[in-house]
Amino acid sequence: MPASKTIDFIFDFASLNAYLAWRALPELVGRTGATVNVIPCLLGGIFKATGNQAPFSAFAGIRGKLDYEMLEIRRFVKAHGITAFQMNPHFPVNSLLAMRGLCACAPGEEFDRYLDAVLAGFWERGLQMGDAAVLAGVLDEAGLEAERLLSLAQTDAVKAKLADNTAAAVERGAFGAPTFWVGDEMFFGKERLGQIEDLLFA
Repeated sequence: MPASKTIDFIFDFASLNAYLAWRALPELVGRTGATVNVIPCLLGGIFKATGNQAPFSAFAGIRGKLDYEMLEIRRFVKAHGITAFQMNPHFPVNSLLAMRGLCACAPGEEFDRYLDAVLAGFWERGLQMGDAAVLAGVLDEAGLEAERLLSLAQTDAVKAKLADNTAAAVERGAFGAPTFWVGDEMFFGKERLGQIEDLLFA
């Protein structure tokens, strides 16, 4: 068994696959007793730093590739019972403010409530979450202090936190999301959850 049972999760609301992984992780946590450490990062910043691009752009010219990507998503959703998922009609959605807001949250309950409410807005309710007013409404509905959090999101300290997280993820080897680490072992993509579980039981 690895020395650490903490799963570091490089996360951005804009990543559909990060959403799907988050919804599937409770099963793995329940079986392994692992702890998940969500690290907010800006996926666009990771792409820029590594020369990567989103699958929907990277594979756009490859015959059949995007159709297969959607097939794999449907399989994953079915396998993990993710019944609330719907493709966001506004995709791709700008997640910068939402991610800064997550960085502004206090660790623990506030962070967790924000994460779940905003993920639902992006990938279950089909909302235009790049709109500050829409984001604020989602936070208020969840009983969070939207005005305070979105004000904090505009501070230099919070902006720097997100930028620093992103730079650290790239330095560590990330080139996209979801990326996971268990100790020094890196895993990329929602399809690697089984490999993570195998490592945790090794």
